[in-house]
This record gives sequence, structure tokens and C-alpha cells, in this order.
Amino acid sequence: MTTSTVRGRSSPSPSPVRLRSTEQPLSGLDQGTHRATCRFCGAPLHHTVVDLGTSPLCESFVPPDRLDTMEPFYPLHVFVCGECFLVQLLEYVPPEEIFTDYAYYSAYSDTWLAHAKKYVDQMTELLELGKGSQVVELGSNDGYLLQCFIEKGIPSLGIEPAANVARAAEARGVETLVKFFDADLAEKLRQDGRAADLVIGNNVLAQVPNLNSFVEGINLLLAPNGVVTIEFPHLLRLIESNQFDTIYHEHFSYFSFSTAERIFAAHGLTLFDVEELPTHGGSLRIYGRHQHDAWRPVSSRVLKLKEEERTAGLDSLEVYATFQERVEETKRALLEFLISARRQGKQIVGYGAPGKGNTLLNYCGIRTDFIDYTVDRNPFKHGMFLPGTHIPIYPPEKIAETKPDYIVILPWNLKDEIAVQLAYTAAWGAKLVVPIPEVEVLS
Repeated sequence: MTTSTVRGRSSPSPSPVRLRSTEQPLSGLDQGTHRATCRFCGAPLHHTVVDLGTSPLCESFVPPDRLDTMEPFYPLHVFVCGECFLVQLLEYVPPEEIFTDYAYYSAYSDTWLAHAKKYVDQMTELLELGKGSQVVELGSNDGYLLQCFIEKGIPSLGIEPAANVARAAEARGVETLVKFFDADLAEKLRQDGRAADLVIGNNVLAQVPNLNSFVEGINLLLAPNGVVTIEFPHLLRLIESNQFDTIYHEHFSYFSFSTAERIFAAHGLTLFDVEELPTHGGSLRIYGRHQHDAWRPVSSRVLKLKEEERTAGLDSLEVYATFQERVEETKRALLEFLISARRQGKQIVGYGAPGKGNTLLNYCGIRTDFIDYTVDRNPFKHGMFLPGTHIPIYPPEKIAETKPDYIVILPWNLKDEIAVQLAYTAAWGAKLVVPIPEVEVLS
């Protein structure tokens, strides 16, 4: 496979950028001070990382009969705390409004299913899990992961707030509580004898506005010698690779390892190991234990990663200051590519309807004037329209019917899997386009 990169027009080197301060109170703030405050340490939030304007909720797909009704748009304004360096959005929308009925199903990604099975095999061997063990997954989605533990005869419980997704898990034989996880629920589970040898949280930590109650709940739920593993996109990779489209309202926080370590330590948990993963453009899997459980020493990988983050400047405000300009240049380059292709009479369509795609399209103002439609393997999205942009969603077979010239891969983190699925489009000379971190044309 060959690639070419499309860059925007060159521009003068930017002058030093000062972090902007928040001069006016924003909505959803501390009711006593009417100022934005950090959801972990409570310090005032003054420093902007990036402002992506306003956007609808990224999973709020629009049915045909509601295309003419008003959609709520909320700010995508990202701050960094000057005390603990937690990168975060304000809570404009309560989680109950976002996650009670959710359109994301993990089981429609082959890559993610393979990732889950590999994890289950690894943890079963590492922790010597068996019929007498207890596994609990927080944000268990459609049961795609826990079903692998159940197949091994390991008792497992899912906790998932979205009732529609939880039903899919139950159909797979995965016991699922339809609740939001917090310290109160953890205490009840512990009293009911459900203390966990393994607590799992894959891509859920970012989606928790009440961060302290959530992590305290993990401490309460974890058995004395238990292990918690949490996966989340790595803030360092987000900044390095310009992955601004992973910012959306469902993701309240964005973590470095060092900040995550600080948060878990505040609730009696030690992060003793870490793995760097390729998922979602570069993620971390952190391993935690009770602070008193000293027989699991802190690994050299922890020390190495903390030094890498320190060298990159994640513990200082300066590194965040130039992110906005890089995001704006990516927007300009993508629009220049789309405008040029359209003027040449090319048909452009999308592949996928992920949350990150909706951030990208809404921020760049890309609608059906540029992208005729998109396709997705998830049948729950077929016949719907993307939020904000109202680009229609079809089954993947639509591509073979219209034979477009360009196919924009919106879930770019799965580009290798998708490129294989779209190999047949080479028959008519179609080219695949990856928009992040810069416009890249695959042929």
C-alpha cells in the first residue's frame, strides 16, 4: 500500500503562544464560586488547551423524522488544570442524558474483539483466575469482553448504564447491572460478597464526571489482593499525533499516566505497571493494586513512562499552548483537499460513524456538500443521520453501488482493518483517505 500526504499551505512560524485564561464564568461550574474547577483536585481552571467551538453529542444520531427539529449544541472547550494537569471538559450534559440509551456497540469491530480476547487470555494466566474468582467490568458495553471470561468458566459481572447495550450483553449470557458505577454501588457489591479479584475499565475512565467517587469505588470493590486494569487513550499520543477528534462530550477527561497515578494514589491505589497499546491511536493499560499490597512492586515501565511524560513537558503548561494552532492547520488542510477533489468532480463518501468522526466533521463544517454519505457495520445506525452534519448512514454495501472516488476513514484508528474490508474498491480505482493527524491518501 502506498501513501501520500496532503499538507496545507506553508505559513510563517507561529510566535510564542500564551495560554489563554478564562475571563468569563462558564455554565456547569462550582455553584459556590461560579468558576470552572478541576473535577479531581478542585483548583480553578484558567488554561485552555483547545477550543473546538460547539458540537452536538457525538452519539446522538438523528432519525429521519427529526431532521427538521432543533439539535442542542454544547461547547467543546478543553482546559488543563494548572495544579494536577488533568485535561478536561466541563460537564455541560449529565451522564444520564448521554449514556442511558447509547449507540456504541463494541462487538462490531473485529480488531477490538481480538484485542479483548488477547486481554482475557493474558489476565487469566497472570492472575490465575478460575471458577472461584470474581471479575467485574465497569462500562461493560455489550458484553464483548466478559463473554470470553464466561467461556472459561470464570464468574463475571458487568456494570453498564446504557439499558439498550446491556440487553445485548444479557443475550450473550453476561450478567449485567444497569447502573452507573460509584462508591455507593461498590460498597453495596462488597457487602453482597462481590469483591473483585479483577476490576476492568476499558475506555470508561474518560467518561466519568465524578472521578473521585468512581476511583474510590474501585478501591472499595477490589479484593485485598485484587488487581484493577484501566485502559484509556494516552494524552501524550493525543497531543503528539494531533488527535483532537477524540475530544467529545462523552469524554470528560484526558489522562497522562502521571495524572492518573496521582488520582489513584489519592484513593489508596498504587499503579504498579503499565502497558502501551496501539488501540485508539495510542492507549495505556494501567495496573493498580491496594497500597498495602506491596508484593506487587512498581515496574521499570512505570518509571520509564513517567520520565517520558516529564521530558515531553506534560507537567508544565507550555506544552499545551501550541495545540490550538496545530488543530486549526489540520482543519485547513482537510478542507483544501475536499474542495479540490469536489472541484474535480470526484465523489467522496465516508466509512464509519464513530464519535471521533462527528467531532471532526462538525468542527470542520463538513456536510453533504463534501461527503455524500457514510456507511457503518452497526445496523442500529442504518437509516439515521450524523448529528449536526446530517450526513446519511447506510450499510457498507452502499459503497459498491455508487463506486466513489474517495472514501474517508473516520475511525482512523482502525484504518488497517478497514483497508482490508475495502480492498475490493481498488477495482474501480477508489482511494482511501485518513484525516488524522494530517490528510493521508492511501492507494
